[in-house]
Amino acid sequence: MPSWQARCLNAGVKALIRRRRWGAGEAGVVRRARRLMGAPPPFQWLRTRGLRVRLVREQGVRGEWLVAPASDESCAILYIHGGGFVSCSPSTHRPITAALARLGRRPVFSLDYRLAPEHRFPAALDDALAAYRWLLGQGLRPESIALAGDSAGGGLVLTTLLRVRDEGLPAPSCAVCFSPWTDLAGTGASVRANDGRCAMFRPENMSEFASVYLGQTSPREPYASPAYASFERLPPLLLQVGSTELLLDDARRIYARILEAGGASRLEIYEDVFHCWQMLDGIIPEARAALMSAAQFIEEHAPLTCPAK
Repeated sequence: MPSWQARCLNAGVKALIRRRRWGAGEAGVVRRARRLMGAPPPFQWLRTRGLRVRLVREQGVRGEWLVAPASDESCAILYIHGGGFVSCSPSTHRPITAALARLGRRPVFSLDYRLAPEHRFPAALDDALAAYRWLLGQGLRPESIALAGDSAGGGLVLTTLLRVRDEGLPAPSCAVCFSPWTDLAGTGASVRANDGRCAMFRPENMSEFASVYLGQTSPREPYASPAYASFERLPPLLLQVGSTELLLDDARRIYARILEAGGASRLEIYEDVFHCWQMLDGIIPEARAALMSAAQFIEEHAPLTCPAK
C-alpha cells in the first residue's frame, strides 16, 4: 500500500501533468516538457543546503559536482538526469543528486548533456561517454565510479555501459536506474496494461518524445533503446520502478535479460508510485527508501575507503 503522501502526489500529478498529447507538434512537446519537468528552484535550493556545488565546463564536459561534508573523494557517482531527452538539467534533479551525495558519502557529478531537438541522437550518449572518460582522466579508478540515472537518463546509463564495453574501456563498479526508459518503440506490455494507472504518462507520449530525440533513427537502435542490445559483461545493476508505471516492463525486461546473460541485477518494484518518485525526497517516504537502497547498493559494489565519522 503506498503512503498517503504518495497517493496525494499521484492525484496531483494526474491532474497537472498527464495528457494524451503533450503538445502540438515537436515544438509543443518540448515547450511543455521544459515547463513542467524537474524540481522547481526553491526545492532545489532546499535539498542542497549544506552541500558544495561546483560547476564544471572543461574539455567538452559540462555539469556540476555535489559534495557532502566528510565525503570520500576517491569515489564518485556519475548521474545522468531524465527529462525525455528534451528537458531538465543537473539543477532540476538536485533533490536526487543531493540525496545520493549525502547517503552515499561520495561526490556526485551530475552531467549537463545536450538536449533534443537541438541535438538529436547520439549527442546525449556521446556526452555521457565523454563524461565517463573525463572522470577516469581525473584519476578516479573505474571500480570507484558508479553510474546512476532516471527515466531517459536511466536509459542513457545503460547505453553508456554498452558503449564502455564495446569500446574496450574499463567498466564502472555498478549502475542504478530509476524507472529507466529502455524501449523507445514502446513495445512493453505495461505500456498498454498501465494506461490510465500511470500517474504521469499515456502511451502516445512515448512516441512523441522518442521522435524528437531520434529524428530518423530507428527506435530499435540498441544504443538508443538498450532493450534491443546484448547484455554480456555488464557491471551489477539495480533497477527501481513503480508498479503502475508505463515503463514497468522497460525495467523488468532489462532485469531478466541481464540474468539470462549471466550478469548480476536487482529489481525493486514500488507499489503505486508516480514516475521518478525519488525526486520528492523529503516529501514522500518511498523516495527516501528508494534512495537509501540505491546508496546501499552502490556501497556494496564500490566500498568507501574513508571510514564514517
